[in-house]
Amino acid sequence: MAAGGPAAMDDGDEKGGLRTALGGLTTRGRSFLAAGIAAAVCAYVLGQADLLRVGLLLSVLPLLCVMVLVRTRYRVTGTRRLTPSRVPAGTEARVHLRVENVSRVPTGLLMLQDRVPYVLGPRPRFVLDRMEAGGRREVSYRVRSDLRGRYPLGPLQLRLSDPFGMCELTRSFSAHDTLVVIPRTEPLPPVRLAGEAPGYGEGRQRSLALAGDDDVIPRGYRHGDDLRRVHWRSTARYGELMVRREEQPQRARCTVLLDTRRHAYQGAGPDSAFEWAVSGAASALTHMLERGFAVRLLTDDGTSVPGEGTGGFAGSAQESAEQAGLMLDTLAVVGHSGGGGLSRAYDVLRGGSEGLLIAFFGDLDEEQAAVAARMRQRSGGAVAFVLDSADWGQGDLPPAGSGTASEERLRLLRDAGWTVLAVRPGTGLADYWRQAGHQGAERASAWPVAGGGTTGFSGGWS
Repeated sequence: MAAGGPAAMDDGDEKGGLRTALGGLTTRGRSFLAAGIAAAVCAYVLGQADLLRVGLLLSVLPLLCVMVLVRTRYRVTGTRRLTPSRVPAGTEARVHLRVENVSRVPTGLLMLQDRVPYVLGPRPRFVLDRMEAGGRREVSYRVRSDLRGRYPLGPLQLRLSDPFGMCELTRSFSAHDTLVVIPRTEPLPPVRLAGEAPGYGEGRQRSLALAGDDDVIPRGYRHGDDLRRVHWRSTARYGELMVRREEQPQRARCTVLLDTRRHAYQGAGPDSAFEWAVSGAASALTHMLERGFAVRLLTDDGTSVPGEGTGGFAGSAQESAEQAGLMLDTLAVVGHSGGGGLSRAYDVLRGGSEGLLIAFFGDLDEEQAAVAARMRQRSGGAVAFVLDSADWGQGDLPPAGSGTASEERLRLLRDAGWTVLAVRPGTGLADYWRQAGHQGAERASAWPVAGGGTTGFSGGWS
């Protein structure tokens, strides 16, 4: 895709006036000019005509080069293209640059330079040979970042120089582009989570068109309808061919909750607890979208993405790719929130319908653990990944008794029906995801049913 449209550069406009050109004198040009003035002054004092001629030559040469650059008119266009424009952290993207001379005058030696943030690598520079009228040159370079974010690229700059290297003029294009570095994601195993329903579900996840012959809402026959779906009683009543409506599948829902409270995490950088939580949320929502779920991303401050449709979920399965891109773009720039609690996220979940809840929590105190426990009441199933600061602290010893307090808060979540996993450094989400499936299976097998015994839980593969 073309990440940047063509932009023209005219080296003969008002911006490239004489004053700007004089400011572009190189060290060589300034030295020649200073030496020429000094020689002319000495020649005047000493009365040496030959020295005066040498001084005039040294002074006129850089000024002549300036006038040549000012009078020379170039029409150059530049285009930038990113492949791809959205990359995971730690993955390279290639930037393609194309410069075209659209004037009838050939250019001189050009130096091409693109502005990039330092986190993406060194500033790329290219030397372009003489470009004929109507000619074009294409170059490319790579960028890479271990930190997620949105990084501007540009503007593209061209530096013009005379053959003697006395003067250099820099011209900038106006086009800017953006490289989006999204969090790393990892593939998750196809395990079954407690309370999970399949992407297009059965039972309560499917809205049937009829419940019996007396509870039929027929519609008119359309070309291509199966004749086996003809409802003869309605056909006789209305005097035209009527058919039963098809089953209307409803997409099962999943909410991915990300705790972004600043004081809930310790440390910073790619290997910090917060970055693990962001990467885990990105992996979870991508995995659930691939399984056909309607997914939304929710943060502790109550912000919901994508934010459209019923309850903030996307409206149809065809929107999954666009929805995933929107949520990953949000995670690319998400930072710590200034809020102190999870109450606003609880208010959003309290008004919603049943669905799977996957939460990534930082350090939970007693109050926030109680709020998180209440979230389970409105969810068909809940899985919590808790990143305790006592395990993720960098160089600081945990306070006395912190391990016991953490276990008590985890037990509070389990008693409320959560499947809880304490996340520790150095382990990927896939391993914890598999453990969540095992715990969910054990919890489901222990549920009593009418008539005695136990039963497994219904639900699909995630």
